[in-house]
Amino acid sequence: MPAFEYKTNSEEETTSLGVLLAQHITPPAVVVLIGKLGAGKTALVKGFVKGLGVAEPEEVSSPTFPLIHEYGKPVRVYHVDLYRLETEEEVAGIGFEELFDRPALVLIEWGERFPNLMPMPRVEIDMEVTGETSRTIRVRTVQ
Repeated sequence: MPAFEYKTNSEEETTSLGVLLAQHITPPAVVVLIGKLGAGKTALVKGFVKGLGVAEPEEVSSPTFPLIHEYGKPVRVYHVDLYRLETEEEVAGIGFEELFDRPALVLIEWGERFPNLMPMPRVEIDMEVTGETSRTIRVRTVQ
């Protein structure tokens, strides 16, 4: 997938972009979601799960405390949040690498904090806050 840049002006538009991206980034795949707190990473995940038909957007929340949410039966999407983890050992302790062997889409928030643990190839989605509700979202494949 070549690099793309999108601009969204609301949470709903960011979710709709996730629906669109789900048509092009299909399981099995790993996606690292990059952006500051409040950048819209979870809104984008809501679109992915809707686009893949595994859950409704209102069923999606940030997995900050449980660390991993699963969507679909059988599981087709893993939503991982590494924000609270400090070391590579802590990440390994949650069974993180095992997710990559499953026939699912693995969406990882804060994965850029642990670059050595991110598999290749992967898709990176960088979300930049450009206004109160606007975002610039860059999508690229890393080989």
